[in-house]
Order: sequence, then C-alpha cells, then structure tokens
Amino acid sequence: MIFSSIIFLLYFLPVFLTLYFIADVRFKNVIVLFASILFYSWGAPLFIFVILGTTFIDFHLVKWMHNARNNSMRKFLLVLSVSMNLGLLFYFKYSFFLIDNLNVLLHIAGTKNIIWEKIALPIGISFFTFESLTYVIDVYRGVHAPLKKFWNYQLYIILFPKLIAGPIVRYHDIADQITDRFSKETIDNKLSGLHRFIIGLSKKVIIANSVAVYADEVFKSDISDLSTGSAWLGILCYTFQIYFDFSGYSDMAIGILKMIGFDINENFNQPYTANSITDFWRRWHISLGAWMRNYLYIPLGGNRVTSQWRLYFNLWLVFLASGLWHGASWNFVIWGAYHGLWLVVERAFLLKLFARIWNPVRAIITFFIVVIGWVFFRVETLNDALAYLHKLFAFSSGKTILSFTPELIFYFSIAVFFSFIGLTTFGKKLTNSFYKKIYSNKAAAGWGIVCLLLLILDISVLASKGFNPFIYFRF
Repeated sequence: MIFSSIIFLLYFLPVFLTLYFIADVRFKNVIVLFASILFYSWGAPLFIFVILGTTFIDFHLVKWMHNARNNSMRKFLLVLSVSMNLGLLFYFKYSFFLIDNLNVLLHIAGTKNIIWEKIALPIGISFFTFESLTYVIDVYRGVHAPLKKFWNYQLYIILFPKLIAGPIVRYHDIADQITDRFSKETIDNKLSGLHRFIIGLSKKVIIANSVAVYADEVFKSDISDLSTGSAWLGILCYTFQIYFDFSGYSDMAIGILKMIGFDINENFNQPYTANSITDFWRRWHISLGAWMRNYLYIPLGGNRVTSQWRLYFNLWLVFLASGLWHGASWNFVIWGAYHGLWLVVERAFLLKLFARIWNPVRAIITFFIVVIGWVFFRVETLNDALAYLHKLFAFSSGKTILSFTPELIFYFSIAVFFSFIGLTTFGKKLTNSFYKKIYSNKAAAGWGIVCLLLLILDISVLASKGFNPFIYFRF
C-alpha cells in the first residue's frame, strides 16, 4: 500500500484518522501501532515478521546495555545490536551484489562461480535500519534514555507515515513525542497537516507521475538510438520526477504525523534553488544528511581533523556510503563519489570562486551538475550510464523519442515553475505563507479551498490513470 493509492486515500487513511481522533488518549498509540503493522503487512506480509522480530531483540539488547554497569558489556551489547541491524541490511540488500562481483573475479581466475539466489528486498529496509541504529547509538551516548515499553519502541520503528520512504527520524528527536504529544493535536496542526499531505500528494500525482511517463519512455529506449535532445529531455524529466516524488512523499509523511501530534524535521527545502553542491545537500534529503553527519562524519573526526586531506577523505567517504545506502549497485556508489568529489572541490577552492558569481547563475551551474549525477542514479549499469552521458554531449541526431507536445510542455513548465519558485521574492512569500505553524482565518480558508480542489483533482487523476510508480522499491 502506498500513499498515492485509492485504497489508502479513500479507505485506510480516513478510517485510521477517525479511530485515532475518537479514541481515548490511552489507546491512541495502540491504534497507530496496529495501523502501522497492517499498512506494512498489506504489501509485505512475510517481511513484517522480520521487523517485529528484530525490534523485539533490539529493544531488549538496548535495555540491557543501558542498565549494564560494566563498560565492556555496554560496548559488547552496542556492537551486537549494530551488527544485527547492519547484518540484516547487508543480507537482504547487498549480499547478491557482493556475490555477483565476487563471481566476476572468480570467472577471471577460472574458478567455479558461487550460486546465490537474489533475495527480495523488504520495502523501506534502509530507512528503518538507520532508525534502529540511531536508537541504540543515542542511548549508548547518553543522548536520551531508552523507551520503557517495548510497544513504544516498536511504534518508533514502524510508524507507518515514515516507514517506507522516510524521512529518517532520529530517536532523540521523537522519543518524548511517542509518549507525550497529545497537547499538539490542535485544530491548527490537524489543518496544516492535512494541507501538507494534500500538497505532497499533488506533487506526486500531478507532477512526478506526469513527467515520469516521459522519463520512462526515454530510458526504456535503446540509448544508441537516442537523439541528444531526447536524452536531455529524458534526464530532465527524471530530475523533476525524483524531486517531486520524493519530496511529495516526505510532505505526505510529515502531514500525517502532524495531524496526529508528531512534529518532525523537514526533509527537503527547494534543493534545485541551491547555489552550490554543498548547499544542495543542506536542502536535499535533509534527514539522511543529518544522519550521515551525526553518525558517520563526526565519528570519523568531522571538521576537527588536523589534516586537510583527511577532511576531504572523510567527506568523500561519507558520500560513498550515502550512495551505497541508496542501492546495491556500482552506479549508486559512483553517484555518491561524484557528489563527494564536488563537495571536496568546493571546500578546496570552488566556493570562493562561486562567491563572485551572480546567485541565479550559481543555481543554474549547480542544477546542471546535479542533473549529470542523476544519470548514474537512474541508469542501472555503468556502461549504459557512460553511453547516456556521451549521448548528452554528442549532439547527435538519432531518434527523437520525445518532442515538445502541448502536454509535455504543460507538465514540464509546472515542474520548472515549482522547482525554482524559491529564487523569486513571490515564491519565498508563498512558501512562508504555506508553512506557517498557525494560519489566520483568511489564510486557512484560502489554503483550504486550494487543497480541496487539489484533492479532487488528485483522486480523479489516480482513478483515470493506471500509472502510479513507486520508486522506493530500489531503496
């Protein structure tokens, strides 16, 4: 089940919210937990037992670690918990990738290959694994005490709005809200949460799904047959697809959580208006960046290292890991290394050069760099990615897979408009108006009408079109 499905919008979510709002405070978490189990079981009925089992073991390991007086025992239980979580992630997500690459070496050496069946990937495993890790590490560091009840810990891990596509919520940011958030279930929060959900749904259904049709049409074609124009249109459509899809899902997750009293951090902040790759990563998938910074970059030494080369290496290593987190493929690793390299170059000298350039020009240069990186993210093999990059700059006149039809111009223009609106004064005012924590009566009425019309349009589009891709199966 996904947020942008008819069954979720017309059945699951209304029933869940109705039961939640009429329930006594004592039973609200029970309803959320049951709904979360049902939500995940709908699409992955076998894998729900993996989550339930690991959360049970992890809860007790962390509890024992917190209560242990011997520091060696605390470290042992920390390592045990981290190893279990990373071990499951490796088994499901990376084992086939490792064996596949090992078989290449064995083939070169003339040795018999290892037979290893590809394993189905549990939906959202990268997201809930990182949240399991933040729980044990936060408790070990003394940032926050562990939860006293197992059911509350399980709720933190499988809280359905954030379960399959994030944002990655760090334990210490949400710990107190799990047991005491009911004062935040105000009319303003419910209203702004509903508006946020509908805006996110519209980003996914109206913009992301529409440009995805054109992106898929290009990427399923033979790359050697593509014209340079079609190649650029294809990667630009994908650039907008992944942003509006991912940020739309984050908006929907934040909106649902806000309606039931949770307040979590933002995950996107108009990333295509960034004026450098460093700035881009302050705006794109913010929760992943915060996780990598706090649990990998800082433990490696962060900015406190004495050697400048060690600082550059740490930055690059973090982005290698970030690329690998997205998927078991060399293209994801290269994508991470590509961004890491730009961050190192910016830290070394490029940011000083950029400071002399007009901000809109910097944003265009940054956007171009990001678009090139998305080729490695979208194309599945390295050879095909390199071939696609060559096609972008070959200025060849192959098959015109895409042309500027009125429909493509319409959706492409909407995507461009809402991607770069933050560069304008009007766009900043509009954004600030929408994201206010408390609306005036006039603003609430205005946004209410807009969101009602968008919701009707979203459901109409979903009911009339069968195309509703879910890109997070790869993650």
